[in-house]
Amino acid sequence: MRYAERVTFGGSDLDRSAAERKDAAGLARALAEGGQVIVLWRGKPLVMGDPANGACTLVRLAADDPILRDADEAAIFLGRIDGQAVFARDISGWIPPEPVDEAQIGAFLDPSVQHHPAAPDGSAFRELRAIMTTLSARDAELAATARALGNWHLSHGFCSRCGVASEMAEGGWQRKCPDCGAHHFPRTDPVVIMLITRGDSVLLGRSPGWPEGMFSLLAGFVEPGETIEAAVRREVFEETAVRVGRVDYLANQPWPFPASLMIGCRGEAISDAITVDPAEIEAARWVTRGELLTVFAGEHPEIRPARRGAIAHFLLEHWLADRLD
Repeated sequence: MRYAERVTFGGSDLDRSAAERKDAAGLARALAEGGQVIVLWRGKPLVMGDPANGACTLVRLAADDPILRDADEAAIFLGRIDGQAVFARDISGWIPPEPVDEAQIGAFLDPSVQHHPAAPDGSAFRELRAIMTTLSARDAELAATARALGNWHLSHGFCSRCGVASEMAEGGWQRKCPDCGAHHFPRTDPVVIMLITRGDSVLLGRSPGWPEGMFSLLAGFVEPGETIEAAVRREVFEETAVRVGRVDYLANQPWPFPASLMIGCRGEAISDAITVDPAEIEAARWVTRGELLTVFAGEHPEIRPARRGAIAHFLLEHWLADRLD
């Protein structure tokens, strides 16, 4: 495995067993006869542990667990672990007993936790971004896959061709229209995220609404008909007016917030004057390698780093260590 594949959500060689998805009866048996179920509420997985005190682990339940009476749709088949079938269920229709602060639920990083009265002691629904670095690689892949698929089902309940309510199919990896017969597949949006350097400096920017002082790498969606390299050059120029020459691929990260694939690239700037487009970002600046060291040490007076677990943090950390292989 390349070092670059160790990014959070980078994968754990989960056996996704795609051939089983077409066998609805077989999946039903696998679920009933010892299948494990991970549970999500509004995209938040049910986990044991507190990230402030160490690692978290996904809670795995039996198919007949009382919590799953609140499930909104059929189980999604995630794959097999050592032969054991693993599924995901969404219970976003459940109403927690404690008040829910909608502003927190939709915040940049949701700090709230929810406790289901029938869940195992010590478990809670927690925001995946808050716990992603505390999960094992296997749990991180399962949680990211379940969240991405769950979000897709919640937002694509109707056929885009004729408007009729669609139905889950293929173990949760398709939706099928019962009226016109159209098949719909989970979407993943390609996004380029760029380590743009010029000499011993790197280009950082910040978006409105981010935590105070937080800067990260520039990023943007790949447009139809566009190559990755062209997207890197276009996005950097649109946001900062900096011109980019050579572009190389570094690493990628599934990012289920809601459904992106972050394509990490390195680009060499051929200009350094910055003109920020306020419609795109709030600020941008060149940061030297020495200055970035103080950022990562938490000693910079103005800049806070990208959150741990995000590919931006990963790329910057390994650029500092000269370990981008």
